[in-house]
Amino acid sequence: MSRKLYVARSSRIAARMLGDEMLVMSSQGSTLFTLNQTATILWQAADGATSLDEIVERRICPQFDVEPAQALRDAEELAEGLAQHGILLLSEQPIAGNAPAQEPR
Repeated sequence: MSRKLYVARSSRIAARMLGDEMLVMSSQGSTLFTLNQTATILWQAADGATSLDEIVERRICPQFDVEPAQALRDAEELAEGLAQHGILLLSEQPIAGNAPAQEPR
């Protein structure tokens, strides 16, 4: 993706930290997801104001031995997948108040 992407947690989910994993229940079908460590970092940092590339640079790359370009590609794919399940909201502009600037993808 060549565009700047912002991510926010959906307000239509329930989440709980259990050990070192995040459990998230989506309102779409009441599906339960267990997020791995990388997905948990992304989900926790998804405040709507911080771009995905900043989250990768500041939170994911320092935590893991990964090239920034590869980490960003992986994070984009992960964010798109979580958005498809209604867990994250994606926008090309900052997302105010956890309300989507456009329909979640």
